[in-house]
Amino acid sequence: MQTNKTDNKKVVVIGAGIVGASAAIHLQRDGYDVVLIDKEGPAGGTSYGNGGILVSSGVVPINSPGLIKNAPGMLLRRDSPLFMHWPYLPRMLPWLIRYMRRANARDARKVADALAPLLHNSIGQHRALAKGTGAEKWIHDSDYVFVYDNRAAYEKDAFAWSLRREKGFEWDEMDALAFGEYEPMFAGKDKFAIRLGGHGRVSDPEQYVIDLAASVTQQGGELIIGEVEEIVHQQGKLGGVKTGEGMIQCDKVVLAAGVWSKRLAEKLGAKVPMETERGYHIELVNPSAMPGCSMMLAAGKFVITPMDGRIRCAGIVEFGGLETPANQAPIELLKKHVRETLPELKYDRIDEWMGHRPAPSDSIPFIGPLDNVPDVFAAFGHHHVGLGSGPRTGQLVADMVAGRETGIDTTPYRVGRFTH
Repeated sequence: MQTNKTDNKKVVVIGAGIVGASAAIHLQRDGYDVVLIDKEGPAGGTSYGNGGILVSSGVVPINSPGLIKNAPGMLLRRDSPLFMHWPYLPRMLPWLIRYMRRANARDARKVADALAPLLHNSIGQHRALAKGTGAEKWIHDSDYVFVYDNRAAYEKDAFAWSLRREKGFEWDEMDALAFGEYEPMFAGKDKFAIRLGGHGRVSDPEQYVIDLAASVTQQGGELIIGEVEEIVHQQGKLGGVKTGEGMIQCDKVVLAAGVWSKRLAEKLGAKVPMETERGYHIELVNPSAMPGCSMMLAAGKFVITPMDGRIRCAGIVEFGGLETPANQAPIELLKKHVRETLPELKYDRIDEWMGHRPAPSDSIPFIGPLDNVPDVFAAFGHHHVGLGSGPRTGQLVADMVAGRETGIDTTPYRVGRFTH
């Protein structure tokens, strides 16, 4: 429902994933005319294939202390969750150097400080976003459980857990017996688990975002399936958005196209050190048992999430660019982990997917106006936390477009932070 009048000002939102859909809804509630554009349609990219977890505690970056030491060995191990398409390495080397330089405690804390406000009360943020849209039914309360082979493995993750504690998170420890009683799928397995309450999950990420986008059109917005060729500007003034079908005149633009935002932002003079981190998932369709909550299997660095009629197993990091075909090796590794972790589980079939996570070199998303064209607002680069932080990002962008106070320090997300 629209709540304010804005003299029919038009905003084009490029990208109809969770971030773009969130921005479109918040802008529309402010009274703007909204046009939502996506080259594949709602949830056509990463928002289709994410782990489905509303992970408020997801403040720990991948490039934490220890990555520099561990990465070479991980790349050489066949059972490692890190893959590299070696011919692509020279192209990504400048980004990789920046990324690895930040694999230290000081920078990890900076990332946690930046991500915590975006992820705070993620399930509450999603419920507020989805209210009245028809998408509410996909949101569920859920614990988030980290499963370790033993207590010693948990203790090796001490830095990550200390960072979560610094951000106010608390958890329960479960030995093998307690965890087996809590989650019957792991009964009799010698595991050690950590339970974080107050989290959530989305039982069909694709349909959830489709329903959110549908609410935009139901409230009078426009959805265009097509590719944006250029954001037109002259001397820092926005002219409109050029697609294959022609020019769309508008007053503001929100750039929320994930890793594909890089090309459009750099055409406007922004410096965006961002790579695609290719993610994979498999889905176990019609399983014989269903977990009661979302879980991170720490040894394999992949998550298990119960969804409608299937279990999604998502994870794996691969660097190989946007053009390289999907690699079957990460898929086979996920299948191997499932067989070893849940050998008794039966299912009808396995569906496979690969997508592109937008990975800034400092692990912090780009949110806010571009320096050279301030009527264009960035909302991309959310790495592993796009689903969890989508609603808050959408609200921040709407506040910025309207010229309102955001309530938080947005300096860490500034698009121009790499230009000096």
